[in-house]
Amino acid sequence: MQPTEQAWQGELWLGADFCLVAGTTGHARPHAHYAHQVLMAREGEVKALINDQPQQDSLLVIASNQRHAILDSDQHTVTLFAEPLAFALADLESVCRQAGPNLQSLTTRLNELPRRQLDPRLEKALQRIRALDDSALPAQALAEEASLSLSQLERLFSGTLGLSVRRLVLWQRLRQALRLAMAGDSLTNAAIAAGFADSAHFSRCVRSQFGIRADLTLRQLRLHLLD
Repeated sequence: MQPTEQAWQGELWLGADFCLVAGTTGHARPHAHYAHQVLMAREGEVKALINDQPQQDSLLVIASNQRHAILDSDQHTVTLFAEPLAFALADLESVCRQAGPNLQSLTTRLNELPRRQLDPRLEKALQRIRALDDSALPAQALAEEASLSLSQLERLFSGTLGLSVRRLVLWQRLRQALRLAMAGDSLTNAAIAAGFADSAHFSRCVRSQFGIRADLTLRQLRLHLLD
C-alpha cells in the first residue's frame, strides 16, 4: 500500500527569475526540472534523493535538469528555485550559504546578484517569452521578433541554454499558471489563462516538473509576489 502523499506547506515568495518556498516539505516524486534548486534546512539537516543517491546536509544543491526526489515530509526548509539563464549555480550556493534560510536576507542578496550576460538576440527572445499572456506564441513568430530564422533560434537556445524553445515557453507558462492559481483562481481558469489545454494538462506538467500534485499543494502555500 502506497503511503499518503503529503503536501508542501508554508509561503512562496515569487520573483521574476527566482522563488523561495519556506515551510515544511511534502513529498516530491523523482523528477528533473529546468530551475536550479537549493534546499536549506531551518533546523538540523535536509534529506533528498539526488541522482538516485540519498543526500543529507544543512544545504543541498540541485543543478538544472538533475534528477531528484523529496521522500521525507515535514522537513523545515527554505527552498530556492532560480532560473539558470540568470544565475550560475555556484553563485546561488554562495548566496545561500552567506544568507542562510532567512527569506528577507536571501531576497535582498538575490536581487543584488548580477545576472548573466546573454547574446542580445537571445535576450530579446527571452523578454518576449517572459511577457507571455494567454495568446499563442509559435516558435516561428518568436524567431521573427528576434530577427532570426527558426533554425538559428533553436541552435541559439540549445547551444547556449541546453534546452529547447518549447521547454522554456512551458516553464514560463507554468510560472504564470502557478501565480494565478495561488492568487485564488481555480486550477482550470489558471491553466487556460496560461495557455494550457485544461487543468489536467497543467497538473500533468506540474507533476512532471516538480514531482508534486497541483491540487494537493498549491492551496497550502501562501503567495507573496516580489515583482
